[in-house]
Formats: sequence, C-alpha cells, structure tokens
Amino acid sequence: MKTVTVQSHQAPIVKTKIKDTLFKRLWNNRTLLIMCLPAIIFFAVFAYLPMPGLYLAFVNFDYSLGIFKSAFVGFDNFRFLVMTGDLWKLTFNTIAYNIAFIILGNILQIAVAIMLNELRNKWFKKISQTLMFLPHFISAVLVGLLAYNILSYDYGILNSFLKMIGMDPVETYSNPAIWPYIIVITFLWQSTGYGSIVYFAAIMGLDKSILEAAEIDGANAFQRIRYIIIPYLKPTFIILLLFSLGGVLKGNFGLFYNLVGANNTMLYPTTDIIETYVFRTLMTNFNFSLGSAVSLYQSILGLFIVLTANWIVKKVSPENSLF
Repeated sequence: MKTVTVQSHQAPIVKTKIKDTLFKRLWNNRTLLIMCLPAIIFFAVFAYLPMPGLYLAFVNFDYSLGIFKSAFVGFDNFRFLVMTGDLWKLTFNTIAYNIAFIILGNILQIAVAIMLNELRNKWFKKISQTLMFLPHFISAVLVGLLAYNILSYDYGILNSFLKMIGMDPVETYSNPAIWPYIIVITFLWQSTGYGSIVYFAAIMGLDKSILEAAEIDGANAFQRIRYIIIPYLKPTFIILLLFSLGGVLKGNFGLFYNLVGANNTMLYPTTDIIETYVFRTLMTNFNFSLGSAVSLYQSILGLFIVLTANWIVKKVSPENSLF
C-alpha cells in the first residue's frame, strides 16, 4: 500500500518538474526567442498561411466563384503540363542552370576566399573585397540594361567593335545556343564576391597555429591550401550545398527576366525556366491554376532532392548532414 501511494504522488511531481524545466528554458532563452520572432512571423505569414491556396492547382479557377468554389479538376492541370512537354523542358533548364550556378559558384567562391586570405597587404585586401562585393548590390534591371547595351545587334558595344574590325555582327538575341554561357557568366560575376564571405569567414576561424606549424615544417602556400584550408572548408561547403539544393528548382527570375525577357520565343529552348513560365501563365494567359500546379510540382520535387541529398551526405559523412 505504501508503494502504490508513493507512486501516485510522484507522477504529478514529475510532470510539474518537466513543465517547470521547459518554462525555465524558454524564459532563460527569451532574448534569443525575441530575436527569432520576426523570422517566425515572416514564415508563418508568407509560408504557412498561404498553404490552403495549394488547392488552386486542382481546380479550374473561376474569378467569380473563388478558389474553393471553382470546379475541381483533379490532376488535369498537371496532365496538361506533361502532355505538352513543357514540364520536362522547364525542369531540365531550371536544374541545369542551378547545378551550373552551384558547382561553378562554390568553386569560384572558395578560390576567391583563399586568395583573399593569402593577401598580405591589408589595404589591397579591403579594396579587392569592396570591388568584388559591388556587383551583388547592382539591381537586376541595371544588369539587363548593361547586357543589352553590350549585346544589342544595332547599338551594342560588341557589334560596334566587330564592325569596326571588319567582322560580321552577332545576332545575340535570336541565338539561343549562346545564352546559357551569358547567363552563367553574368550570375557568377554578380554573386561570386558576395558568396565568398562565408568561406572567408570560415577560413578566419581556422587556428593560425596550424598554418604556422605547417609553414615551419616546410609546407609551401599551395600545400597549406590543399592539405589544411580546403579540408577545413569541407563542412561549410556541404552545408551550403544542401541549402542550395533546396532551391535547385527555383530559378533566378530577376536575372532571367531582365537579361532575356519573358516573351522572346526564339530563346525559350535554352532560357525558359519554371519561374518565367509561371510568370507568363499569370500575366499573359491569366491561368492561375496552371501556375499553381507548376509551383506545387516545383516545391515537392525540391523537397525530394534535399531529402535525398541529405540522406547521401548522412551515409558518407554523418557529422555534416543537416538532420
């Protein structure tokens, strides 16, 4: 009888302690929670509250009826995308561009961060960082305007130079084959300097005594970079890679729209991505259901890619996986 009585009195005490402990942890970390509050509100308002609107992808939207009273059509919007072949072309273009952005971007960012770390002149280092960061803050509209002034058939700097030296001008805006190179080079020019900040900060966290010991042992600069700095950047690279893969199906709409435009049909085979297609369905055809279907497909496939990539990383290097 005594044992039963003790157990019946101890259970509520344990629950109270758990509640007290949780409340104390929240209270002790109230400053961090307040700092996170804007991000929590942002995702709640712009990511979770709009989720019922996904139903739009499964209806034939009628403005007079609204989303939830429009005729339910099931997967007809997705079937239309598959039958027309647009979905596979858009997916291929979006993934191909983003893979090029991720791989080439990270390689250049690591190289720039290492070169900045090797510079000994502090003034030159600061000036170099500033000049490399500037393209990131240039508006995509200005980038498109600069590209047009360089590549325009009639008035572009490139064709003016070619005419001056007796060569034929290049019809850039009607040649889809050269645009993947133009878009990738423009993206790298605009993002490499700013993206190198993370890798440069990681290098700054490296224990300098390790590099000094390697230098004393006779390791030259290339050996220190190869055997110390690059392996040290591996966890940072993997984390950034996983984060980047989360948006592998989300194209850089500002870059593509301002460089190419949304209505240049001659360049669609190599420049049309999911974002520009959705934009046209919304602004030209006013087909909100089809645009929502594409966006839903984009989000689900992106989630699958992230989970798959994280599973592979967890098998190869468990300490570097996200979860």
